[in-house]
Amino acid sequence: MTADAETSDTTRDTDAAWGRVDDDGTVSVREGDTWRVVGQYPDGSPEEALAYFERKFSDLAGEVTLLEVRARRGGASASDLRSAAKTVRERLTDPAAVGDLANLRERVDALTGTLAEATEAENAAAKEAVEEAVRERTAIVEAAEALAARDPETVQWKQASVEMTTLFERWQTHQSSGPRLPRAASQQLWRRFRDARAIVDRHRREFYAGLDQTHKAARDAKTRLVERAEALAPRGEDAIGAYRDLLDQWKAAGRAGKKVDDALWARFKAAGDALYGARAEREAADVEASREKIEAKRALLAEAAPIVDERDIARARSLLTQIQRRWDDIGRVHPRDVERGLDDDLRKIEQSVRTREETDWKRNNPETKARANDMTRQLTDAIDKLESEVSEAEARGDAKAAAEAREALEARRAWLRAVGG
Repeated sequence: MTADAETSDTTRDTDAAWGRVDDDGTVSVREGDTWRVVGQYPDGSPEEALAYFERKFSDLAGEVTLLEVRARRGGASASDLRSAAKTVRERLTDPAAVGDLANLRERVDALTGTLAEATEAENAAAKEAVEEAVRERTAIVEAAEALAARDPETVQWKQASVEMTTLFERWQTHQSSGPRLPRAASQQLWRRFRDARAIVDRHRREFYAGLDQTHKAARDAKTRLVERAEALAPRGEDAIGAYRDLLDQWKAAGRAGKKVDDALWARFKAAGDALYGARAEREAADVEASREKIEAKRALLAEAAPIVDERDIARARSLLTQIQRRWDDIGRVHPRDVERGLDDDLRKIEQSVRTREETDWKRNNPETKARANDMTRQLTDAIDKLESEVSEAEARGDAKAAAEAREALEARRAWLRAVGG
């Protein structure tokens, strides 16, 4: 028997493409032009031995296919996939498996190259995301520092507390959901934010501590004002002036806190209401007592009404004087607006008589009459002269001169009528 025949008897080439099984159960895989032993399967048939190592190959092929599918679908980190591909590639180094191992290696190497490019893009995007996160967190810090730098006396602390709480919530949200910052940058920004927050908290505590002192001083001052206002009650209406002085002091006393202010103001106002109530009662009594006086003055107005039509000015003055004396004898009435209305009605009658007296005096004044007579003579002479000028101009046929003379003549006649000529 030849050597070739002996090899043929001892080796079962059950898969000429990728694997073979020797008679002793040794299994080899073809890689290129060489065969590499992958293991033994002595207790089974050559087919079973080859099938066992082919299943090993199928497992490896499944891992490669899974990597390719994950890469196509996206969602997974390219860096994580690249790490997984590296692990699979290591398993493909002389694996105990039968199949087209070279093809698997080529597929993994191609995928690794693609993932390398994707990893670089991911790293660039991650770097940009970190830089943006640093900018955003820096903006939060700067807003907190700006709040801490404000003059505590000008800050609205309720609003400022809300703003700082909002900034802290933004910080926490950004820290939990944003990208992880480099440790040095993260710690530096947190120290700045923490310090700004501590300054705001200190300023707020100092402000409210001072406000408590201010409120206490105002509360003590207003309590004393309330006690003084309540002590005015026995004086009734006469104490209104003193109460107004206390009210001015109340306005200058400052704030004591809303609840305290409201309670003290209720007492202070009640004390004032008692004083004004006493005046209202007195005024009501005055109004009641004035009813007969009002009717009497209205009767005098009715009696005085015909005086405006009295032709005899001296008699009109005499009647008015009698009514004025009786008016004064009646005295003041209440309320004030009714009194003002009655006085205004009588004053109209007085003004009517006074106007007629002044007109009569002017008409009968000798000096006024003399001036009027002198003007009348002047106007009469001017009218005679202008009438002659009109006649002469018309005789000459000078229409323009006649018109001018006639216009001047009408003006003088109007003046003459105005002075009673």
